[in-house]
Amino acid sequence: MRSIFPKAETMLALACLGLLALALFGPAVVQPAHYHEFADQRTLWGIPFAMDVLSNAAFALAGAAGGWSLIMLPSRSLSNVQRAMAALFFTGLVLTAAASSWYHWQPDDAGLAVDRCGMAVAFAGLLGLAAAGRVSERGGAALGLAVLVLGPISVQAWSETGNVLPWATLQFGGMGLVLWLAMLRPRHAALGIRWSLVILAYGAAKLLELNDQVVHEATGQLVSGHTLKHVAAALAACPVIAAIRALAHSRQNAAGRARSRSIASRRAGSA
Repeated sequence: MRSIFPKAETMLALACLGLLALALFGPAVVQPAHYHEFADQRTLWGIPFAMDVLSNAAFALAGAAGGWSLIMLPSRSLSNVQRAMAALFFTGLVLTAAASSWYHWQPDDAGLAVDRCGMAVAFAGLLGLAAAGRVSERGGAALGLAVLVLGPISVQAWSETGNVLPWATLQFGGMGLVLWLAMLRPRHAALGIRWSLVILAYGAAKLLELNDQVVHEATGQLVSGHTLKHVAAALAACPVIAAIRALAHSRQNAAGRARSRSIASRRAGSA
């Protein structure tokens, strides 16, 4: 009897189950004690940790630009699932801008929990969009919903136990899934996102984050790695926005050609 689940869906489900098992049964990981000690601690214009706070505007701009592009896209140009996941991603970016600004204003564990919940929304949309374009609409919807639910749960688990492994598994395992999905052949009518650029931006963001103090010293204390991390992470939205705008442009051109043919046909009929 033929399975109702295609091979790609089965592989996606197994990968997610593996990550869930790691999060639940893997060794506990404690967050570094100095996690909140960022390199750039300047107060500017009355704003503490000003550069790390203000750089979150990049997330807000990316989310707003993406949301506007999605609104302007004709309704039938994109499947309902891909549209929903893209909307979730852009909403998550705006939430991340607000939550991360809140956290960096006075860095502590409570603020970090809020920050991570905002990021979880963006992750849910991005992963759902990737799966919808490379596996199936059903797989994309399921993955996006799963991350949307499990993301805040992983944050709550860390807040109560101090074990950051569930959140780390969601974050790094999620990007591992994006890397794998990027290697699959795009489905018909999938949004033409250049996932390699998304992964590159995210990788650059993590490198900048890990080298916060190094970048701060290398730039003569002008800007820190964490500040630039926000900008690099926000740039991960650019390939998604570009794909939406390219699709809108192609639909507009197709509609224009159809109108031209219709006019030409009517003129030929009246001649």
